[in-house]
Amino acid sequence: MNLSDFDFDLPEDLIALRPLKPRPSSRMLVGQEGRIENSHFAEICNYLRPGDRLVLNNTKVIPARLNGRRRRNSDQGETFANIQITLISCDAKGDWLSLAKPARRLNVGEEVHFEAGLKATVLSKTSDGVGLSFNMSGAAFDTVIAQIGTMPLPPYIAGKRPADAKDNDDYQTVFAKELGAVAAPTASLHFDNALLEKLRQHGVGFSEVTLHVGAGTFLPVKTDDISAHRMHSEWGQVTKQAALEIMQTKRAGGRVIPVGTTALRLIETAARETGEIQAWVGDTDIFIKPGFQFHVTDGLITNFHLPKSTLLMLVSALIGLDRCREIYDYAINERYRFFSYGDGSLLFPNNDK
Repeated sequence: MNLSDFDFDLPEDLIALRPLKPRPSSRMLVGQEGRIENSHFAEICNYLRPGDRLVLNNTKVIPARLNGRRRRNSDQGETFANIQITLISCDAKGDWLSLAKPARRLNVGEEVHFEAGLKATVLSKTSDGVGLSFNMSGAAFDTVIAQIGTMPLPPYIAGKRPADAKDNDDYQTVFAKELGAVAAPTASLHFDNALLEKLRQHGVGFSEVTLHVGAGTFLPVKTDDISAHRMHSEWGQVTKQAALEIMQTKRAGGRVIPVGTTALRLIETAARETGEIQAWVGDTDIFIKPGFQFHVTDGLITNFHLPKSTLLMLVSALIGLDRCREIYDYAINERYRFFSYGDGSLLFPNNDK
């Protein structure tokens, strides 16, 4: 399939720069059994059955955007220049891959100085990003990052306004636990604790998994033939308990509905080897596009995604490309709010049980 198959025109004023409050007041498009309905997340119990299970990604976003100063020695003496660093991922040694802006003049061996005594040495520069070794690690590093960092808002928001104190709460799910993401699992932002409790009372089960969302989720697809696209890799874990809960739900006839594309990618990764969900941990670069065989997923809660994105391809794989186009045309005509802080959808394949 070609990249142009996943393109559409979106009015710029439909890009949400702030979320609605309270969280469940966001609109929810429901696509099932060939129909499209308008609703709100506060009414989601009307569309879920007792015995269904929602899969939640409990990753926690770190304030990964740091403003620093390059420090280098030259014939003219010590010089400084401002630079913005966005952390992407941490390796086993504690070194970080990052994006730097501007990166062109950054050299291996240079030091970048931040507030609160934090500094980093440039280890490498590749097409994937800039490798950094920090002078702090563990809890001390986390404490300083929380103090001086800002939320790494997606480019389509950050290009229109800077991150502020509101984003510290707005860009974090209410069930975030495991620190490590540099982008939020945004479909989960529509849930607050009261709605989660309402769903429990309705008989809906919950299983938590962890996928640390990376900045690569915003990278564009650059190949016309989408099969040639190389996905970014992200670390994830499905515990034995989560796998057992999901498996029992499937066997009892309940529907397994991941909240967000990240949770979907992870549970399908954990089922690829045997066709049945099992405990799993590691890095996944699974690319879900039309033609993919789903083993676990029965439906999906997700926001509205960028044109030509792998996330849009994933939705098309689940519900069909023509159906996806129909839903996106409908959402634009009905003026749903798009992207990370926008409205969302509850989608089922047309063969929904």
